[in-house]
Amino acid sequence: MTGPVVLITGTSSGIGLATAVAAARAGYAAVATLRDPDRAGELSEAAGRAGVALDVRRLDVTDAASVAACLDGVAGTYGRLDAVVNNAGVSNSDPTLEMSTTAALRANLEVNFFGVVEVSRAAMPLLRASGGRLVTVGSVHGVVGQPFNEAYCAAKFAVEGFMESLAPVAGAHGVRVSVVVPGFVPDTRFGIFPDIDRTTIQAASGPYAPTFADYLAWVGGQGWEAAGQPAREVAEVVVRTLSAERPAFRVPTNDWAAAYLAQKLADRDGAAVQTLARTWIGLPGAD
Repeated sequence: MTGPVVLITGTSSGIGLATAVAAARAGYAAVATLRDPDRAGELSEAAGRAGVALDVRRLDVTDAASVAACLDGVAGTYGRLDAVVNNAGVSNSDPTLEMSTTAALRANLEVNFFGVVEVSRAAMPLLRASGGRLVTVGSVHGVVGQPFNEAYCAAKFAVEGFMESLAPVAGAHGVRVSVVVPGFVPDTRFGIFPDIDRTTIQAASGPYAPTFADYLAWVGGQGWEAAGQPAREVAEVVVRTLSAERPAFRVPTNDWAAAYLAQKLADRDGAAVQTLARTWIGLPGAD
C-alpha cells in the first residue's frame, strides 16, 4: 500500500469499518485495527467488495502493551504515521445511575476515554514527525447530555475536553486535532448486545421504568432515531477531515448534528476557543 499512513481503531464494524474502507479508497495506506482479529471477517469482505487493501492488525485500546506493540509495528513497516482515527468505543447498557455500578462506569471510561488517551499518547511522536492528524470520533452526547446515558456521556464529554485542551498545543507542534461529531448511526453494532434489549433494560430500571418508557418513545419517534445517518456518510466526513488543509476542531457529520449542537454551543466548530487558546501559549490568535 502507498500513500499517507492512517491508523484507525475499532474497525470490526460500523463507523470504523466504513472509515478504513473509505480511507483506502482515498489513497491512504489504511491500518485497520481491532481488539479481536477473529472478528475481521466483515471488514475483509467490505474491503474486497470495494477493491481495496487493508493492513489489519490487533490493537486493544485498554491494553497499553497492545497499543505500543501496534504503533511500533506500524512504524517498523512504514517508517511513518500520518494520521490516527480514534474510533473504538462501547455504549452504555445501564438504565440510570442507581441501577448501574462504579465498576460499569469505570469500564465505560476505560474504553471510551482512557483508550483514546492511550492511543493518542503513543501515536503523538510519530504524528509530530510527520506533521500529521489526530481525529477522534466523538458524539453529540459529548456536548449535550442524554437521559439514561450518563456513563457514555461522561466519557464523551471527557474526550471533548481532553482534545479541546490538546489541540492548540499539538497544533503548535504541527499536529492538527479534530473531533468528528455524529448523531445516531443505525447501521452499526454499537450499543447492540445479544442478551440485552430495551425490554429487559426497562424491566431492570425499577422506579425509573415510566420515565425510561417515555424516553424510549422519544428515541424511536420524533427524536434520536428519526435523524439516523449511515456509517459510510460519517466515514466520508472523517476522511475529508483527514485531508482538509485547515480542519475545524469540531466537525458535525450532518445538518441534524450541527443543529443539535447549536442548542448548547455558540462556538459550534470550536474555532473561537482554539483562537483564544493559541494566545495562551504564545501563538498568534489566527491560525
